[in-house]
Amino acid sequence: MVNFISKRKLWVSISAVLVAASITMLALWGLKLGIDFTGGSLLEVKFLGSAPSVTEVEEKLADLQLKSLTSQPTEQNGMVLRFQDTSEETHQAILKRLPPLEELRFEAVGPSVGQELQRKAIYAIILVLLTISFYMAWAFRKVSRPVASWKYGVVTLISLFHDVVIVLGLFAFLGEFYGVEINTSFIAATLTVLGFSVHDTIVVFDRIRENLPRSNQDFAGTVNTSLNQTIVRSINTSVTVMLVLAAIVFLGGASIQYFSLALLVGIFFGTYSSIFLASPLLVFWDNFSRRNNA
Repeated sequence: MVNFISKRKLWVSISAVLVAASITMLALWGLKLGIDFTGGSLLEVKFLGSAPSVTEVEEKLADLQLKSLTSQPTEQNGMVLRFQDTSEETHQAILKRLPPLEELRFEAVGPSVGQELQRKAIYAIILVLLTISFYMAWAFRKVSRPVASWKYGVVTLISLFHDVVIVLGLFAFLGEFYGVEINTSFIAATLTVLGFSVHDTIVVFDRIRENLPRSNQDFAGTVNTSLNQTIVRSINTSVTVMLVLAAIVFLGGASIQYFSLALLVGIFFGTYSSIFLASPLLVFWDNFSRRNNA
């Protein structure tokens, strides 16, 4: 049996350094927002002949200097273009430079709509974090010793914050040096990471709850036993998902590359936090309470 808990200071220190670095990058550079949040246009077309590649389309439109241009192929010779400019003049200039096509739709998103989406995205993440924490406190309501049930919820909240902040920090770095923008699909990836991470955390915490009544060990020993019993399952599940995501990141299309990258990084650190952060924090909290009550 591996004694993970004996090295809890190391695991928590690694997480603290990563979170501090991520917060620093967010404070210095912020996130590079895409047109979903800043406003812009969406143009969907269907080519009458063979569809050009994404690279060919972007080369034909290069002289228009479109900001935040992304091109996403669709089925049946179609393509969706997104860019920040919302003027009709730019709209017509794009149509003239592309091969013969049929315009399916053209939609403009104003800055006010983009700001509303931005607020809703922030509210969604905060709501999910709080709801998960309350659920964890309720699910472990029958566990009162040696760690109260509400502490499981607080520790879960800290772990989820850890996972989200690291992903945000990475994309702040990518936005500053590689021009990577975030959009609504990034928010979907972030919420998915939260769900996956809390699933792993619940698996570990539930085993701790099962072992506590029949364990002859102290709390730290019980937590360590529970980690050893669940770690293989957690890692196998996560590695299976991450292998698929890694294949999409390196071999998939550009339109889903960064969505998959956010999931890949988030699930990796979500698995790390479930094993090496959440459980050690419970032990730290128990030791702190014992010292104060002594």
